[in-house]
Amino acid sequence: MGDLPILYSFRRCPYAMRARMALWISGTRCELREVKLADKPAEMLEASPKGTVPVLVLPDGQTLEESLDVMRHALGRSDPEGWLAGEVEELISRNDGPFKHHLDRYKYYTRHDTDPMEHRAAALAILSELDARLEGQANLCGDTRSMADIALFPFIRQFANHDRAWFDALPLPRLQAWLKRHLQSELFASIMMKHPVWQTGDEAVLFPA
Repeated sequence: MGDLPILYSFRRCPYAMRARMALWISGTRCELREVKLADKPAEMLEASPKGTVPVLVLPDGQTLEESLDVMRHALGRSDPEGWLAGEVEELISRNDGPFKHHLDRYKYYTRHDTDPMEHRAAALAILSELDARLEGQANLCGDTRSMADIALFPFIRQFANHDRAWFDALPLPRLQAWLKRHLQSELFASIMMKHPVWQTGDEAVLFPA
């Protein structure tokens, strides 16, 4: 398998989710190594000492340590749905910056010693703008899914799942329908298959399968 990239991933990490979706849609085959974040393998830390997922190690030894870099690499090789045309820097930057900041302090408020309701309200304000953006179109950049949709929805899924009954009762009909479509897509189901935690010497797991 030395001619394939190696992807270190964690199934439930939203950053890893969006990287896997780009790899899947581009048909970029790699060796998938599911990791346990509390016990990261030495091979992963050697490739990327910062210890976060996803990490994509290319056959030439180059290492991609950021999910957006993995997405751009995969889509640069093959972009059958034209996702890169929908890479809206403003949307992705706001998601990865302010929204993620508030999401963490809403979901993990004891860790951050913050008021979760304050951060929930701030995150909701961002989601309300996305709901307005979806008026008259199925996705954030038009009727077809794009990099912006794929980059954002794993994080919005995480926000929604923290209190699903509350989220489902919000007056965000377009955003709720958008999230439901992406969650029910064949693409998302395909990249969420469960794999055992990788250990040195294990037989390679090919991704896409």
